[in-house]
Amino acid sequence: MFEWLGITPQGLFGQILVGLINGSFYAILSLGLAIIFGLLNIVNFAHGAQYTMGAFVAWMAATYAGIGYWWSLLLAPLVVGLIGIALELTMLRRLYRSDHVYGLLLTFGLALIVEGGLRQSFGISGERYDIPEQLTGAVNLGFMVLPIYRAWVVLASMSLCLVTWFIIERTKLGAYLRAGTENPSLLRAFGVNVPLLVTLTYGFGAALAALAGVLAAPIFQVNPVMGSNLLIVVFAVVVVGGLGSIAGAIVTGVGLGLVEGLTKVFYPEASSVVIFVAMVIVLMLRPRGLFGKDV
Repeated sequence: MFEWLGITPQGLFGQILVGLINGSFYAILSLGLAIIFGLLNIVNFAHGAQYTMGAFVAWMAATYAGIGYWWSLLLAPLVVGLIGIALELTMLRRLYRSDHVYGLLLTFGLALIVEGGLRQSFGISGERYDIPEQLTGAVNLGFMVLPIYRAWVVLASMSLCLVTWFIIERTKLGAYLRAGTENPSLLRAFGVNVPLLVTLTYGFGAALAALAGVLAAPIFQVNPVMGSNLLIVVFAVVVVGGLGSIAGAIVTGVGLGLVEGLTKVFYPEASSVVIFVAMVIVLMLRPRGLFGKDV
């Protein structure tokens, strides 16, 4: 069968693994974007910069302070989440009653500032971040060799996405978040501190992006453009899944990652545009996205 397709089993399953890894990053990043858009109604163009910041926090913690990978999984989201909270309190909060384009332009400008500052400080060539010793090596499954770290990335990403979905869709806190997007005045009447809820939500979305950056650091070189290279694809994923849809962000992120990986097997020339082709088709047939709600 595989010979008829012109590919070895190892090659096919290897590309499926690559698709799962990319899809895992798409899912985490689009999840953070969906959460921020769903509650704040802001298209957060700084999300890619926050992903890059997470990777650089992990690299600087290892290089200058000797802090390893496992602590960085906690440190980087905390640092970037606090930066996100400061950003929401000082800048974004002033724009909620303005046209959406102002929030988009502000976050886009902030992304350019972060990228430019990192370029100036560290250059563009990229920095190496080593895989933790516990996750080095690979397992021979017979039909393919599975690198342990890449398996960990997929498992950790999917677990994080499912936990986040459960919190938002099945808990009291999630009910408050969803109510805050629909009727914040009514929620405030019940004694809920809506501004604090919004601030913490933005910080959580930024922390998700930073955590994705730490997971990506040992796979890709840590460099200032790693976020901007990924952000446009992630926005396409969010649009296909439906803006503000948590389930749509997760399912579409993983699904389109797999589609991209398989396209590299059968038609490599189209692998860089297949997600955007899917976006165009979905928008033509279902403008609100696959999981988006009617407005």
